[in-house]
Order: sequence, then C-alpha cells, then structure tokens
Amino acid sequence: MKTPTNTFKQALADKQSQIGLWVGLADGYAAEMLAGTGYDWLLVDGEHAPNDVRSVLAQLQGIASAASALPPEATRPHPVVRVPVGETALIKQVLDIGAQTVLVPMVDTAAQAAQLVQAMRYPPEGIRGMGSALARASRWQAYPQYLHEANAQSCLLVQAETVEAMKNLDAIAATPGVDGVFIGPADLSASMGHVGNPGHPEVQAAIADGIARILKAGKAPGILSTTEEQARKWLAAGALFVAVGVDTILLTAAARQLLAKYKAAPAAGPNGY
Repeated sequence: MKTPTNTFKQALADKQSQIGLWVGLADGYAAEMLAGTGYDWLLVDGEHAPNDVRSVLAQLQGIASAASALPPEATRPHPVVRVPVGETALIKQVLDIGAQTVLVPMVDTAAQAAQLVQAMRYPPEGIRGMGSALARASRWQAYPQYLHEANAQSCLLVQAETVEAMKNLDAIAATPGVDGVFIGPADLSASMGHVGNPGHPEVQAAIADGIARILKAGKAPGILSTTEEQARKWLAAGALFVAVGVDTILLTAAARQLLAKYKAAPAAGPNGY
C-alpha cells in the first residue's frame, strides 16, 4: 500500500480555498461527530486546549473513523494538529501517531521555520527520528515505502503572530519546506498594543499586508475568523485555509440561545398556566 496523499497540502498547492473548524473540546467522540459535518479541515488544538499526545491520537482516530463512513462524494476532513511549541521531539510524536499536517505557533524568524522543516522530515532532508515500525503513521509498516514517501506528504504550517514575525514574514514564507503561514489575529493584536482588539484598523492592515506577502512568496496564507464578515474578507484577500468557527464557541452559543427561549418566557404556574 502507498502512503496516503496529503489532500490538504495538494489543495493548498492548487490554490483551492479550504474551510476549517477549530476543535478544542479535546475529545475523540466530539471530533468524530464534527468530522461528519463537511469541513475541509479540522484543527486539533494542542496549544490552548487540554490535549496531550494520547488525546490527539483519539481525535485523529475519530476523524478517520467518521471519514471512512462518509459516502464517496462527501468531503473528507483533513486533520491539522497544532502543537503547543515547535519542539522537535513533540513534532516527531505527533507525526508518528498519524498527523500529516502540523501547525506550529509563535514562529518569529526564518531560522525557526527552517528548524521546523527539518523536524518534519526524515534524513537526509531532515532530522525526524526513525521509528515507523511503532508508528500509526505507517500503519505499523503496512505502507512499505513510508520512510521514502512520508516527506513528500508532510505539510508544515507556521504561525506569524507577533510584530517580530511580521517584520520577518517575507523570509519566513520563503523558507523551503514551509507550506503555509497562519496569521494569528489575537496574539498579533496584543503584540501590536491592541489587546483584545483584532479589529483595530492597524491590525487589520497588518493582516491584509501579511496575506499579500505570503501569496507573493508562493505560499498559502491562513487565518481563524469567528465572524462571517471577517472570514469572507480574508478569503477575498486570498487566504487559502480559513477556520470559520470554534467548537467550544459554537456549543456554548447554541446552549445559551436555547436557554434564552425559556428563561425569557414567563414562569408557568402550578397548573402549567
């Protein structure tokens, strides 16, 4: 059997917009449920959600299970795993449990980006440790050429979310082996002195400029936008992988909306009227 093609990476290379959902509930059951809803990609968050390697594994398994049950014409979601930090050993673990696409936060320089490229690849192109016999990624060597095919299917997304990163954005995006650059509006706004206000005109201008620069480098720009107005704005600007919601926000908003229908109504009397 051949190592599976990274369809998300291919879509970005073909300039096809990919609509995603942030997954922060840190639960395999929830991830499996969301994987059947039609998103192009799901972000399993290991930075701000309470995930570890085992919980990420459960979510990858849940997403794969849901995808296998979909009809042939349905969209099969691609899991993207965000690690908490760009540490080589952690990236190795995430790749070994089956992630093909990794998102790394707080990448401020091209040197950092180049080190991450190395971590994502087996020698001689990189420094990823050998161990495919133990790895779900190779289906425990059911993919006989995995060691030779894995590098081509690995997809590295780096986050630019500080003033320093934006200063170095051209070099970061130009780094060979970086497939996409994700702009983090919340952290970027804080770094620019506008804490909690990613809609500030200066932040919005920096994001628009960043997307243009990433595209100029021939790489895929990405972003998270929790309002339709912002999501459509960045899609129109050329962002290619856009997360349009967060599962925790969707759940709590729906729960509050349902409760409001009853809390707003007059209380019923003892006989129901």
